[in-house]
Amino acid sequence: MDIQPITTTQSLRVGRPWLLSSHGTETNQTITLDVAKFAENTHWVRGIKTVEAHFKSGLPLARNATSGLYEPYDPAATDGHEVLAGFLDTETAFGVGATRIGAALRIHGLVAPAKLPVAFDATAVKKTTASVTYAS
Repeated sequence: MDIQPITTTQSLRVGRPWLLSSHGTETNQTITLDVAKFAENTHWVRGIKTVEAHFKSGLPLARNATSGLYEPYDPAATDGHEVLAGFLDTETAFGVGATRIGAALRIHGLVAPAKLPVAFDATAVKKTTASVTYAS
């Protein structure tokens, strides 16, 4: 077997335009994302090499009651992921093919729904465990 290590450098623009204040940063929780529940290009994008990718910052997340893992929030669901747990705090890198990824969940703060990376209607949130205020 011939092993040939490859080194690459990639710069990501880390930004959180959806986050209107740093208030609440100290309350972030460590969570595990269930990668299979997320869609490429909608929730995550590939990097320069096809083996690397990153989740978009600001994704609304819910905890799956059965697995305990986190997945995209869906207000129309009836299996537990209709309860908003919070938002993915920052871009989170992972290797394509990974099934579970550690991440930071923002559970408190001031959020601009119009600037989130996916469509989100704050008025549709009926159940939440987060303490979030929405503004423009």
